[in-house]
Amino acid sequence: MAAPAPSFESISRDISQGRLAPVYLLHGEEGYYIDALAHRFENVLSEDEKVFNQYILFAPDVEPGQVIDVCSRIPVMSDRQIVILKEAQAIRADKLNKLHAYVANPVATTVFVICCRGAVAKGKDLMAALKKTGAVVYESKKITDYNAPALIGQYIRSKGLSASQKALEMLRDFIGTDLSRLYNEIDKLAALLPERAEVTPEVIERNIGVSREYNSFELVDAVAARDAAKVFRILAYFRSNPKAVPLVMAAASIFNLFADVLTAYYAADRSDSGLMAELNLRNSFALKRIRLAMSRYTAAQTVEIISAIRNFDVQSKGVGSRQSDQMLFHDLMYHILSATGRL
Repeated sequence: MAAPAPSFESISRDISQGRLAPVYLLHGEEGYYIDALAHRFENVLSEDEKVFNQYILFAPDVEPGQVIDVCSRIPVMSDRQIVILKEAQAIRADKLNKLHAYVANPVATTVFVICCRGAVAKGKDLMAALKKTGAVVYESKKITDYNAPALIGQYIRSKGLSASQKALEMLRDFIGTDLSRLYNEIDKLAALLPERAEVTPEVIERNIGVSREYNSFELVDAVAARDAAKVFRILAYFRSNPKAVPLVMAAASIFNLFADVLTAYYAADRSDSGLMAELNLRNSFALKRIRLAMSRYTAAQTVEIISAIRNFDVQSKGVGSRQSDQMLFHDLMYHILSATGRL
């Protein structure tokens, strides 16, 4: 059985316990975790040891041979040296591949960290050498609308706070899935709130500026209930405050709702426990919302709505329509609320 892929938590734990591998590749679309791990590596050595034994290099500014020369040095008055190569995503694959000879036979007293921030690493020879030598390869995958609330909740708990599902989704909808921005806002809240406090919609509205009544979370609730009056009240707020919620993100949240509804309609086990497992739901609130939507929309109407949301996504990118996103979104909401199930 293959060993589990290294995680941010497992690598962080190894660093704090001094269990360091000779070579690491940190790559992937989500830059936050790569930056955070690089920062941890930068603090492995004491300030005195850093003077002669820590090198932070930038891939576009150095040649592979220079990097290998630095990695091959012997530590001075220290058990190890740390070499961090940043911005490796900015160089060609053939240049990155030239590091494979060192990676295949690394120096035991050097910790060499390659950072490809925002992209998956290029270079077949390098990747083959990493795999052959058992180097630590961590891919920081892009955060999605679906898994962002769980990550936000995890970070909030790490700060000694708690938060409702609604608060988590409000943060995601207002700030997006940029973890650096999200965590920065949470850090601000942690500095303002007492220990063990709850991050509520009211706290978010007061300190971050998100409306607790007119946001993507409330819109999805209104759509699930097929409450036309509430839907169009929220849309009016969105028109008056165009920066309040990115409409594409709101559409994605509604798409996720109806994708789950469609799955629920055709699930073999439609009991609460069966649907929780089938849909990988983390809380009963989400299940209640799905069941509410199932009571308001048939399976055929759900298929029609999913098709309409996909059409909105295409048109919002300028394909086949010259309408503004606001108008397209208004039309989408009208289509959803008046769906008949006939495609």
